Amino acid sequence: MSFDRLTQWFETHPAFEQMLALFALLTLSCLAYLITRHYIPKAVLGITAKTRTRYDDILLNDTVLRRISCLVPLFVIHGLAFLVPSLEILIRKLALSGMFFVALLVIGPLINGLHDIYQSLAVSRDRPIKGYVQVAKLVIYILGGIVIASSLLGRSPLVILSGFGAMTAVILLIFRDTILSFLASLQISSNDLVRVGDWIEVPAFNADGDVVDIALHTVKIQNFDKTLTIIPTHRLIDVTFKNWRGMQQSGGRRIKRSIFIDMTSIRICDAAMLEAFRTIDLLVPYLDKKEEEIAAYNTAHGVNTDNPVNGRRLTNVGTFRAYIEAYIRSQTTIHRSMTFLVRQLQPGPGGLPIEIYVFTNDTAWARYEGIQSDIFDHLLAVISEFGLRVFQNPTGFDFRALSAGPDLTVAIPGMKG
Repeated sequence: MSFDRLTQWFETHPAFEQMLALFALLTLSCLAYLITRHYIPKAVLGITAKTRTRYDDILLNDTVLRRISCLVPLFVIHGLAFLVPSLEILIRKLALSGMFFVALLVIGPLINGLHDIYQSLAVSRDRPIKGYVQVAKLVIYILGGIVIASSLLGRSPLVILSGFGAMTAVILLIFRDTILSFLASLQISSNDLVRVGDWIEVPAFNADGDVVDIALHTVKIQNFDKTLTIIPTHRLIDVTFKNWRGMQQSGGRRIKRSIFIDMTSIRICDAAMLEAFRTIDLLVPYLDKKEEEIAAYNTAHGVNTDNPVNGRRLTNVGTFRAYIEAYIRSQTTIHRSMTFLVRQLQPGPGGLPIEIYVFTNDTAWARYEGIQSDIFDHLLAVISEFGLRVFQNPTGFDFRALSAGPDLTVAIPGMKG
C-alpha cells in the first residue's frame, strides 16, 4: 500500500487515526515514566547520600521521589494532547488534574519530613507543632481537592466553594457519621493510637480484648471471652481507653500487689529469731550488713542495749521485707532494668500493706499470671516463719473456733498459742 493510499485510508477512518494517536501518546508517557522512575530517584538519592546533612535524606526519600516521577508522564500527556484533536481538551483536563493530585501526594510526605526535622530540634520538646501540622495538611488536601474538581469541571474554584457553602448544612446532616468517622480515622492513624492486633480496654463499652478490624465506621474488638464488641470509630476518640501496646513492646509487665500484715504480729527481733533467720540463705548477706551497721550505730551513740526500745533494732516485718526483695531478685522471670520496689504503704483497718511493685520479663498473659501467683504462693506460705500473720477478716470458721473453746483453737492450722 502506497503512502498516498495509506493517508487516504486514515482520512476515511478518523476513529482509527485517533486511536492510533492515543496509543502513541500513552506509549510515550509510559516510556517517560519508566525512564524518570529509574534514573531520577537513583541520581537524587546518590547526591543526598554524599551530603553531610541528613535533612535532605528525610525530605527527598524514595517515597517522595517515586511520586515526583509520576509528574513527568503527566507533563508529556498534557504537552502532546494535540495529537488527539478530538479528545485534546479532555486529555488536558485529566492530565492537569492528575498533576494536582500527584502534587498533593508529594506535599504530604514533605510536610511530614519537615515535622520530623523540627522534632529533632531541642525546641520541639517544649513547643510541639504536630496539631498544627495536621491542620495544615487537612487544609491543603481540601484546597487541593477543590482545585482538582474545578479543573475537571472547567469552573472557577470560587464557584465550587460557593456551591459547597450552600450545601454545607445538607452535607453535614446526611454524612454526619461518615464525616466524624473519617476525621476520627485520620486522628487514629496519624497519632498511631490503635492498630489491628493491639490489646485495648474501653470501659465505656465494656470492651477488653484485641482489635481485629479498624474500618471507616467501626472498630471491632474481640474480648477475651471471645465475644465481639463493635465501637463506632468516632466514639473511640470521645471516650477514654487504655492501649496495652506500650507494655507489650517494652518487654515487661507490672506486678503491683500487696500482702496485708496483721499489725499485732509485728515485733522487734530477739536473739532466737535472728538465729532462726540465719538459716535462711537469702537473708544471710542482709543480716550481716544490718547487724554490723546497727552495732556500729548503737556503739557510736552510747545506746543502752539492755532495753530493746533503745537505739536501732531489726524487726520481723523489716526482715520479711528484705527477704521478699532478695527472693524476687533471685527469680529469673523478673525484669532487671525496670522499676523494682518492695515497700510499706499506709496502714489501715486492713492491716499493714507490703506492696510488691516489679515487672516480669514475660508479657504473655497466662505466663505472667503464673509468675505472679508463684511469687505470692511462696511468700504467703513462709510469712509465719517470720512470726508474722496475714490479716484477713474473720470468717465463720474463726467464730466457730472461738465458740468451741481452746481445744479447737489449737487445731486450727497456722495458729500458735
